[in-house]
Amino acid sequence: MSTVPQHVFEAVDEALSTLEQRHEIVIPLAVAHGSHGWGGAGPDSDYDVAFVFVPRDLRQYAHLEGPEETIVDDRDDLEFQGLDIRRFAELLADSNESAIDIVRSPIRYREEYDPRDLSAYVERSYNPIDLYHDWRAIAGTNYRKYLSEHLVRDGETYPIVERREDDGDALEYVVRTDDGTETVAADDKRYAETQTRPTVKRNLTICRAAMYARYLRTTGERGEHDLPAISFAEFLSEQAPTVFDDERLELVRDLLERKRTGDGDEEIGDAVGREFAHPEREIDPAVHACDGPDPGRLDEFVDEIIDSAAPTRL
Repeated sequence: MSTVPQHVFEAVDEALSTLEQRHEIVIPLAVAHGSHGWGGAGPDSDYDVAFVFVPRDLRQYAHLEGPEETIVDDRDDLEFQGLDIRRFAELLADSNESAIDIVRSPIRYREEYDPRDLSAYVERSYNPIDLYHDWRAIAGTNYRKYLSEHLVRDGETYPIVERREDDGDALEYVVRTDDGTETVAADDKRYAETQTRPTVKRNLTICRAAMYARYLRTTGERGEHDLPAISFAEFLSEQAPTVFDDERLELVRDLLERKRTGDGDEEIGDAVGREFAHPEREIDPAVHACDGPDPGRLDEFVDEIIDSAAPTRL
């Protein structure tokens, strides 16, 4: 059942029509992205909308500058992210997590193009090693940004292992480096301490990405890569128990429930754990790599998407 009320469908459709006029494009496919797409939305969640667009004048592809590859637009609680049809196909060819989620999303705002056949094809042909690295990067990046306390110097981050204080005032930090650890004085102006926000929703985002990566890897090592369900609740009940222990499952189910009931912004510290948030970087290509979607077959789907937009073209 859709978690999106009817008035949001109407507001999204109106906004998409405005974007079509403003950018001289046609939008044959638009879906719920983010938490509404994977079933983790709470009462205060924004509505993320991902869409695929086609320029009204296809001659733009022969021009030196070419058409826009992406369109981003925010209004009230609606956040729009659009991909040009060519860029969308390129990302699918790379087994990109975000592009795959677009064709798998269960909530569709625009459906002049029906993505079910494309979704079925991509789910059969994706390259597991590319998808693994996408999910691994999402988990690690969000952990570093939102949960891990660290110092920053010249764009490099140094996780804080220990904070030494006197009456509540920081005196020095012990940070992790590539060579081990290093002690940094609190008044060393070359370093700045980041401000983290270890909320329920940030922990959940990291858990989901790390679990998807670990699940894909483990099932692949067992002989068959099993693509995690886009519905996180379905994944937790039907797929995850074959890989993760009860303690991890109980933790993540609790995070999901708290997010859904409106506690997503409550700060809870690091519930994920640094080690779990960082699946291994090394992964055996002989086990996990494949050719991925065939470019020629994706071109056929591109033609279908363009054809679906043709009736509304200038």
